[in-house]
Amino acid sequence: MTPKRKPVVGGNWKMHGTLGEAQDLASEVRNRLSSYGAVQTLVFPPFPFLGAVAQRLADSNIGLGAQDLHFEKKGAFTGAVSAEMLTSVGCAWVLVGHSERRHVFGDSDDVVAKKLRAALAAGLKPVLCVGEKLEERKAGDTFAVNRRQLRTALNGLAGDQLQHLVLAYEPVWAIGTGLVATPEQAQEVHADVRAAVAELLGGAFAGAVRIQYGGSVKAETAAGLMAKADVDGLLVGGASLKAEEFAAIVRARA
Repeated sequence: MTPKRKPVVGGNWKMHGTLGEAQDLASEVRNRLSSYGAVQTLVFPPFPFLGAVAQRLADSNIGLGAQDLHFEKKGAFTGAVSAEMLTSVGCAWVLVGHSERRHVFGDSDDVVAKKLRAALAAGLKPVLCVGEKLEERKAGDTFAVNRRQLRTALNGLAGDQLQHLVLAYEPVWAIGTGLVATPEQAQEVHADVRAAVAELLGGAFAGAVRIQYGGSVKAETAAGLMAKADVDGLLVGGASLKAEEFAAIVRARA
């Protein structure tokens, strides 16, 4: 990780917990990390808990984000949540194009691009996720898949529209499987993602944008990943549901 890019670690709580458990977890995370400013810390609770978690994190340096959004502002979209709804309950961040949204729920590259634009229009700070499936990696298509996802999402946007953008490389084969890319594998892909961004938005923007690694991250693997030059943080899944382990990951920067 380059010193000029402040590391950013996010905890994606996915579909876990009850309201009380979410409130307790938010309070514990705040108690352990609210005074730790070396890393930008984010949490992404399920939709129903966002308002309650916002209250627990109020006046802390821990950012609140949502796990997804719809690209329309309003309308007959049962079960969907708009960007404006998210900002109204205190969200500043949102995940866009998480691998589970792409591969479980069927979000296409074009839908992800629309969601990114909806987030930006509402003033949300997006974490744009990209990543290849196992069969794509085995076929040698890792770079091509990530570049395609980036190109579709960022096409037509300018750097000044994306000043708060964070990217997350999430190899689909490592999400929830217990498999983790080695630090060397992560660095190789992160470097190519940064090169792709440079081609799209220029070298200065690419040098400043932060790129997280996500995929079965645990406390014991965090430091090795973040020691790499182009790994600027982590997007944590299951380990973020345990405040002690999540705090250890946040504090693991080399």
